[in-house]
Amino acid sequence: MTTTEATATAGAPPGVGQVPLRPRRRRGPAASQWAAAGFAAPLLVYLILFYAYPLWRNIDLSVHDYTIRAFVQGNAEFVGFEKYAEVFSSATFPMALWNTAVFTVVSIVFQYAIGLALAVFFRSGFRLSGVLRAMFLVPWLLPLIVSASTWAWMLNSDNGIVNSVLGAFGAEQINWLTSPDTALLSVTIANIWLGIPFNLVILYSGLQNIPGEVYEAASLDGAGPWKQFWSITFPLLRPVSAITILLGLIYTLKVVDVIWIMTTGGPGNASTTLAIWSYREAFGTGQPDFSPAAAVGNVLILIALVFGFLHLQLQRRQEDS
Repeated sequence: MTTTEATATAGAPPGVGQVPLRPRRRRGPAASQWAAAGFAAPLLVYLILFYAYPLWRNIDLSVHDYTIRAFVQGNAEFVGFEKYAEVFSSATFPMALWNTAVFTVVSIVFQYAIGLALAVFFRSGFRLSGVLRAMFLVPWLLPLIVSASTWAWMLNSDNGIVNSVLGAFGAEQINWLTSPDTALLSVTIANIWLGIPFNLVILYSGLQNIPGEVYEAASLDGAGPWKQFWSITFPLLRPVSAITILLGLIYTLKVVDVIWIMTTGGPGNASTTLAIWSYREAFGTGQPDFSPAAAVGNVLILIALVFGFLHLQLQRRQEDS
């Protein structure tokens, strides 16, 4: 269009010489549903491939008698709940269940308590606060095989640094990893050390969401640091604490690498947990027995689900109140 035509068009009456605009098409409900399905599809595929299928496969393994030959040929005999009955009647089950409970509870209590104490300590803020917090993350960043191997060396009965330090003070040598009395304690100490950084990071983030004005008002009312902790910090951290403990519980229930590297569940079954028992049945003996291993794994899943539902119920009660 030339300049003259454009000028004439601009000066023309409305509707003359102008191209009518096309109205926008509104998307119908079907188009919105397809768009939503497109966004949800990758998540659904991920959940099916990495959650639903492995869970179904584990259940299938536990209700069939899978030997190595049956696993390869795919003709395992259906045995129902026979493998679960073998697991519950095994002499290993009570010891493994007790060790799992002790290992999990002690680890979570000390990880949470030490992590919370460090989070409160770093909340005050000082010159080297950021550097020290970064150093506390080192155990979390190291590969677990490195951390577990380091602890195994430190607790070695003959040349470990822990026994060397104790010997310098006149104490007797302790067989940390080879005595039934101390094996579970040793792996628990190592697991506590590994879990402190996670609790520190989550709880420290939760503390940042507590307004400083609340502490200032409490100080004006005469509340000291201990009173402020129990009246302000601990109650307001309750939602964060709940999810921290739940995640720590789920992680600790399935710990294998730390215990396996340090003691392989021994001596005997002194440090055998349900996770170690499942791993040993499947991969640790040279003669894999997949069905009992899957049954023990499903017991662990049920325990984790129970605590997960308890957490949801407690959270709903808190929201209602």
